[in-house]
Amino acid sequence: MAAAASSAVRLARREALGVSVATGLYGISFGALSVAAGLSVVQTIVLSLIMFSGGSQFAFVGVIAAGGAGPAAVATGALVGVRNALYGARMAPLLGLQGWRRLLGAHLTIDESTAVATAQSEPRAVREGFWWTGVGIYVLWNSFVTLGAFAGNALGDPRTWGLDAAAAAAFLGLVWARLADPVARWVGVGAAVVALALTPALPAGVPVLAAAGVAVAVGWWRPGGDRADAGSVGSDAETPGADDDGRPGA
Repeated sequence: MAAAASSAVRLARREALGVSVATGLYGISFGALSVAAGLSVVQTIVLSLIMFSGGSQFAFVGVIAAGGAGPAAVATGALVGVRNALYGARMAPLLGLQGWRRLLGAHLTIDESTAVATAQSEPRAVREGFWWTGVGIYVLWNSFVTLGAFAGNALGDPRTWGLDAAAAAAFLGLVWARLADPVARWVGVGAAVVALALTPALPAGVPVLAAAGVAVAVGWWRPGGDRADAGSVGSDAETPGADDDGRPGA
């Protein structure tokens, strides 16, 4: 029994390291795109350390790159990060954390750490998979974000290299893999129509928030499917990055 548990722990650690390296390397693109969007190197690094959710980070800089105000960028990033609350509800009983460990665990609860942890069969392997993935990605992601930020800063004017539109393109790349479901595709089309219709009339970032209402409406109309999926996170999940937002999901 102990040997089996030890084998499961070693497997969880190997999976965690592989996912951490693959996801961490992608951080260099966020660092460069963030600086291209107008953030300083220091702002980019601090944003990544505090927000630490790839999809939310790309959404944030995408709004900034489009000329949106700070509140709109923050709200957009927060909407993308709502999924982490569902992951937290799934992971809390598995990890049983208290005090400062609970706060740290919440910060490290992302697509990848949840997927690796819930894919394990032994309780200790679940915990090892979560911590090794969460800490590994946090260190590597932020290290490469820093490298990318300095590299992007050295490039100068982002328009010279076509990077002024790269943040939106990168975020689209993160979302694209999630459009396999027909309902998701229709939600995407509806959200795009709403955003495009409102873009000429509203400040940058606000049309994106309004477009999120399409997803809310669909979720309200068919609550059963998403709720079932949320309750089975990781039971048949593919290991992200092998994500979301890449990134951290990315």
